Amino acid sequence: MKWRSTSPAQTEELGRRLAGLLAAGDTIALSGPLGAGKTCLVRGLARGLGVSGPISSPSFVLMKHYPGSPGLCHVDAYRLSSPAEFQDLGLPDWQATNIVAVEWADRVAAALPAERLDIALSYGAEEAERLLTLSAATRRLAAVLAALEGDLP
Repeated sequence: MKWRSTSPAQTEELGRRLAGLLAAGDTIALSGPLGAGKTCLVRGLARGLGVSGPISSPSFVLMKHYPGSPGLCHVDAYRLSSPAEFQDLGLPDWQATNIVAVEWADRVAAALPAERLDIALSYGAEEAERLLTLSAATRRLAAVLAALEGDLP
């Protein structure tokens, strides 16, 4: 699925709508250059899961947990030097009750579950425009994308 956002608010809204379709155990792998909107999309996920308060990239702490039902684990893999370091975060233990969103997922792709939703963000022609490519490796997540596409303006 391809989608075009013309503002940070639209990117956040996509995350908010996506959150309503996900379940504990789902992993979202986000990739794209600095400033492409990865954290903005996760902020929308958090809002869609009922998280209030500031949502920022966990660049220096590597992971932030936002409790809920399901909760959200927000991971920034930028500073990790290997997939093994990613595995050391113990995310399989968190997945039972949380959605896991991984920024800079391409840096730790070998450690990510095969059953995940991949979202690649890139810059568009206009300053605030972002192009998103969403893909799923399982039928259930493909159904999530189909439902999301049907829900978007």
